[in-house]
Amino acid sequence: MEYLKQVNINQQIISNDVEKTVKEIISKVKSEGDGGVKEYEKRFSNSDRPLRVSDEEINRCMSTLTNEVKELIDRVVDRISTFSQAQLDCLSPLEGEFGSGIQMGHRIVPIEKVGAYVPGGRFPLLSSGPMVVAPAKVAGAKKIVACCPANYEGGIHPAVLYGLVKSGATDIFAIGGAQAIAAMAYGTESVPEVDMIAGPGNRFVAEAKRQVFGKVGIDLIAGPSEVMVFADDSANPRKCAADLLAQAEHDPFARAIFVTTSRDLAKQTMVEIEQLLHEFSPTSPAHDSWSNYGEVILAESIQEGINICNEYAIEHLHLHIQDSRRVMEHLSNYGSLFIGTDSSVVFSDKVSGTNHTLPTNKAARYTGGLWVGSYVKVITHQQITGEGIQYLASHSAKQSDIEGLEGHRLSAAIRLTNYEVSTTK
Repeated sequence: MEYLKQVNINQQIISNDVEKTVKEIISKVKSEGDGGVKEYEKRFSNSDRPLRVSDEEINRCMSTLTNEVKELIDRVVDRISTFSQAQLDCLSPLEGEFGSGIQMGHRIVPIEKVGAYVPGGRFPLLSSGPMVVAPAKVAGAKKIVACCPANYEGGIHPAVLYGLVKSGATDIFAIGGAQAIAAMAYGTESVPEVDMIAGPGNRFVAEAKRQVFGKVGIDLIAGPSEVMVFADDSANPRKCAADLLAQAEHDPFARAIFVTTSRDLAKQTMVEIEQLLHEFSPTSPAHDSWSNYGEVILAESIQEGINICNEYAIEHLHLHIQDSRRVMEHLSNYGSLFIGTDSSVVFSDKVSGTNHTLPTNKAARYTGGLWVGSYVKVITHQQITGEGIQYLASHSAKQSDIEGLEGHRLSAAIRLTNYEVSTTK
């Protein structure tokens, strides 16, 4: 393995300053409610508008959209919902007999109150709302509270609002950043308290989710975008370059990493990236992202490339390889996999139907991304009768005796047919 381009500054996604700032925000929102939220909205977003987005505002904003824009968003919502429903259909209740008189099983129960964070950021990302909200709706959540920064003409972009409404959001608030996460986690006079919070965001949002975890559930801590393109000598350098830069433009801290078995392809792709960057706006985050966090790695073989991919456990893994399906069988750590040269990550970002809220910072080693299953609980039950009582009670009483747990022994032994009133040993 050889690095042809390495990260040239130290990447620290969650700094001590971010952690301290977020802690202060959460504390203030927790103690002061709406007042704390409004203070930070004014400070960070220069917004003093009402927190809740009224039905009147929603209708007014949506009336400004063309039918073409509405149809695009409708398609996004439909495809995400359809895929989510197919995933939910794979989850089945369980009921069975596991020994005579031992009936056990589980139920699939939706989380009742979901908080959806939808980033406003530099661009109005039309798919972000449906990605977070639609699977919760499909799962059966009764209340879906959505928060999005008020950074478009004093409110939420009309197209983003439309996507939230069509996806099933029940309450919409023009709040961003850590204060939005705190408001949903602890509740305020205006913002309902939720049971779990999902959705991507910047470093402050990610850190806020980390700090409120336990008070509420979270989907995962998703940081700035990551992409790894793994290519052999059959790949097209311009397509590889475009796929890397598409994710680099999300954030100056985004990571775009190119792994290839071909030195010539590596050099050609680096040239293409520099040429394409000239066509980007000078203010595009892609410039800083590629300059500071871009990597190019030359692998000695496909197998070494596979090992690199599994080690990086990247958010988006795109295979520009002739036999991508065969390579797929050996890959285990990624947020989402894109098989073949033309399976662009952008398709998933926008409309294909898989979720684009995915694990970053090597979290793909232990979790997948947001999906309909994130919004349900698998809760178990059991009913013990007949022979099952004697079998389990006898075992439990003996084990409790060894463990020295008198209450456990009593609870088990009292159900034995030969149980004696005395509990002395």
